[in-house]
Parts: sequence; structure tokens; C-alpha cells
Amino acid sequence: MGRVEDVIDPVARLVSGGGAVVLSGAGLSTESGIPDYRGPSGVARRHTPMTYQMFVGDPEARRRYWARSHLGWRLMTQAAPNDGHRAVARLQQAGLVSGIITQNVDGLHTAAGGQDVVELHGRLDAVICLGCGDRSTRQELDARLRRVNPDFAGRAAAINPDGDVDLDDAQVAGFRTVDCVTCGGLLKPDVVFFGETVPVGRVRRCFAMVAQARLLLVLGSSLTVLSGRRFVTAAARAGIPVVIVNQGATRGDGLALLRVDAPLGRVLPALADRLAAGAGVTLPG
Repeated sequence: MGRVEDVIDPVARLVSGGGAVVLSGAGLSTESGIPDYRGPSGVARRHTPMTYQMFVGDPEARRRYWARSHLGWRLMTQAAPNDGHRAVARLQQAGLVSGIITQNVDGLHTAAGGQDVVELHGRLDAVICLGCGDRSTRQELDARLRRVNPDFAGRAAAINPDGDVDLDDAQVAGFRTVDCVTCGGLLKPDVVFFGETVPVGRVRRCFAMVAQARLLLVLGSSLTVLSGRRFVTAAARAGIPVVIVNQGATRGDGLALLRVDAPLGRVLPALADRLAAGAGVTLPG
């Protein structure tokens, strides 16, 4: 990509004015070992992502999902924030980033020290009952699933951005699921599945953040899904500059004031070094 300085110069000039809202996607977490769907590190998967309708309506599909996600969760817990996540947190603590909207469900922005992160599609480490609305942690569910599946021997080599993995039917045969301890209802990860809508209040909060932004900084998202692309569209319509840093083309390129095709793991730390230097920013170790 040439010299990092040449790439970040125009980005730095725009971000240095402050008031930037970050919109991040799966491409920001690839260097944490979580591949994206469509970018250079994307992995081919043999099954399509679970839809909400299939999850609630097909017990066998639900069993397959939980078997795959049970393994995926173990891999997801091993992922740690990378230099890109930490750089975003540094920019925020330096007063240059006013808000973070992420399409990711991995919780890595918060783990890196990000504050008041709006997780558009929820978090994989939380579980909700579709019957009574009771919320619990994924750690609790993991312990219960381990107890009822002591001999489960499925193995997965790679994880998908939603915490799912690829397993064949033979590996999930006999896997047992568990229900809500409060009402016996269906348990679901507190994430937005395909075919499910993002909670209205969460969407409104994101639109409000974008409306008050001086700049929308898109990081690691192809903007293929309308769920995130609508904020780029809203910013452009309001005359708010859009800067996109992503490897590969995005569906928002035509709306961007500046488009940078480069690895986030190189661009963001260099950007933070330049703009947050001397601000006394310290992050969790």
C-alpha cells in the first residue's frame, strides 16, 4: 500500500477536527482471528447464516445452530482486541471520536477500552429467552451445555464473524440443547439474526449519533447489508463527510469523500499515534 504516512495524511486531516463517529464492521476484527465474510480474509462456509425464522420454527435447525455455536463460542472467547480496536479507543479517549457504532457481535471494542459502544447487532456473550425475556450470560449457558453434552467431540478449525462454525451433521448428532431455567422458553444469543430487525430504539440512537457527527468514519465494512449502509446514506444526505477505510470495494464508495483501501491494522495505529500523541491516553492492558 506504499508508505503509511501517505495513506493516513488525508484521513488525519479530517479526523483531527474531532466529532468523528466510527461505524465498524467485521474487517476490523480479522487481525483478532475472526475472519470476515466478504473481505480478503473471508472464509467460504458450507452453510448459510441462521435466520430468525428458521431458528424459532425448526427444532433440528436450532439444534444444529447451538452445536456449531457452542464450539464457536469457545473460539470467540480466545479472541482479543487488536491494534485497530485499541487505536479507535485511543482516538475516542483523545476526544476525536465522539461515538462508536459496530456491526460486530464480538465485544472487542469495549474490551479495548471503547466507551458507550452501540452494538448494532447485539453481543454474542449475552443470551435472551424468547419466552419471558430473561437475560443471562453466555458463560452460564456454556456451562449448562457442557453438563448435558459431556461427550460432545465436535471440532472446528475456523470461526465465522457471528460466532458460528462449520460442522457436518455427523458431528452434531446427539447434541442436546437446553431451555430457559425460568420459564422453559427458547434461548437465543442476544444478537440480531438474518431476517430479524434491529431494535428500533437502538437504530434511533445510531441515527442521532450520526446526525450530530462532524464526520462518519467507516472501518472494515463492505456496507453490503442495509443495516449499516443506511447510516452512510443518512450522513451523505445531511452533508456529513464520509471516510471509508476498508480492504476492497464497498457499497458506500460512491458516497464517500475519501476512500482508503488499506489494512486497518496499519492505518489505525499510525493515525492514533499521530493524533492522540501527547494526550495522555492510557488503555486497559
